[in-house]
Amino acid sequence: MIEMTSSRSYLMRAIYEWIVDNDMTPYLLVNAEYDSVRIPVEYINNGKIILNVAPEAVQNLDMLGDELSFNARFGGKPMRVSVPMQAALAIYARENGRGMVFSEDDTPPEPMPGKAKDSAPKLRVVK
Repeated sequence: MIEMTSSRSYLMRAIYEWIVDNDMTPYLLVNAEYDSVRIPVEYINNGKIILNVAPEAVQNLDMLGDELSFNARFGGKPMRVSVPMQAALAIYARENGRGMVFSEDDTPPEPMPGKAKDSAPKLRVVK
């Protein structure tokens, strides 16, 4: 099977834009116990943290690749927040809860039984 990159960052950016375009506040639910998460630990609750990632709340938001990062203030103190995409559990609108929940396991599904790994659709010209 041909390997593909994770779709999580693409989906995250799309849902983020959708929420912001609808004048709502995007919130990010993060697994605070995931390795290499850089977050304000004083706001962790039950191993998770909810971050307001609205354009008014953060600066230099970067959702490209395998990490989400931004600058923000927590209790008046500036901080660079860094969240590996695998640690992002959900992105949703604060106002109505609409958004997307992500599986903690981002491995692609196995190919369907009976399908050849290298089979590709066949196209032909019809006149």
